[in-house]
Amino acid sequence: MCSISDKPDPVVLRITVEDVVEAFGKGLRDFQALPLYDIGLGAVYAIGGLVIVYSITALGMSYLAYPLAAGFALIAPFVAAGFYELSRQRERGHPPSAREALTAIISCRELGWMAFVTIFLFIVWMYLVQFLVALFLGLHESFSTLQQFITVVLTTSEGLAFFIIGNLIGAALSLMVFSLTAVSFPLLLDRDDVDFVTAIITSVRTVTTSPVPMIGWGLIIVVMLIVSILPFFLGLLITLPVLGHSTWHLYRRTVRITAPASA
Repeated sequence: MCSISDKPDPVVLRITVEDVVEAFGKGLRDFQALPLYDIGLGAVYAIGGLVIVYSITALGMSYLAYPLAAGFALIAPFVAAGFYELSRQRERGHPPSAREALTAIISCRELGWMAFVTIFLFIVWMYLVQFLVALFLGLHESFSTLQQFITVVLTTSEGLAFFIIGNLIGAALSLMVFSLTAVSFPLLLDRDDVDFVTAIITSVRTVTTSPVPMIGWGLIIVVMLIVSILPFFLGLLITLPVLGHSTWHLYRRTVRITAPASA
């Protein structure tokens, strides 16, 4: 059971680009060792993405497809929790168990608070998109299809302003969310004596301590996820597990936990 006891002192280590490359290599090896588990779990998210896209299309809101795809990067640290746990099991020499992974995730209350933070920010992003659409373009019936919406965005001055400002806001929000979640989910899953506030602070410290490799890693995550979503979410079958496993190994490289000082 994931509970909070005496709070430890997370120590953040400085890393280099080589550490990111090494973590990615270990993530690939985890995927190679756990293909059935990874692809099966990735398929759940791919199917979920398709259901959401078809639902908003049926509701005449297909213009939200791109913001939804871009916003997936905001909640990816949460949905990848199963891959963190599978990597932890493999690291400890335990046989992989999807049931144990699910139990570990559900039983950790602090992980639930972190999930709430990311989902809340995702909802904020979607409301921001709708506000920008209304501000720059108006809510016209011509937006009933994604193709018509793209045409308006790319062929009008208002559309280009919406595209530029929307992407700038999205990039700023993504950077903030990445800083909050870069290692917070793996940390909470790994340690039952760390609360979600400490995990957030530790995550921000990892980014500020090693800004170049960490922000570079964040950009890799965003690009890979967006590219994976484009072919009907099928790319998530591979990229989401690899990124999840890699994030676990990067966490192990960046964070050390020391025992709390005695009174």
